[in-house]
Amino acid sequence: MSADKQVTVKVHILDREYQVACPEDGREALLDSARYVNERMRAIRNRGRALGVERIAVMTSLNMARELLDYQRGQQSAELDRGTEARLERLVERIDAALNDTEPLI
Repeated sequence: MSADKQVTVKVHILDREYQVACPEDGREALLDSARYVNERMRAIRNRGRALGVERIAVMTSLNMARELLDYQRGQQSAELDRGTEARLERLVERIDAALNDTEPLI
């Protein structure tokens, strides 16, 4: 079968079903990705804060983007220095607070 053939795959994220088109040979990777996103979004939702799905998705995206950037930087240099890592942690906390409207951004 051709790798160019598209299939529609149903994925479930936070109790919602989405239909996503992907190459036939990418089906398993898509399902794995959806499971990972679902787990990460559930973890944020289960922190006990009453957040809407959109905010949960944004927070999850920011966390995953940070992980990806950390990984990419780790490939370029063996390890982030502690100062940079601490600044990134503070930035993530400030973004989290802004999305939750829990404290002013100072």
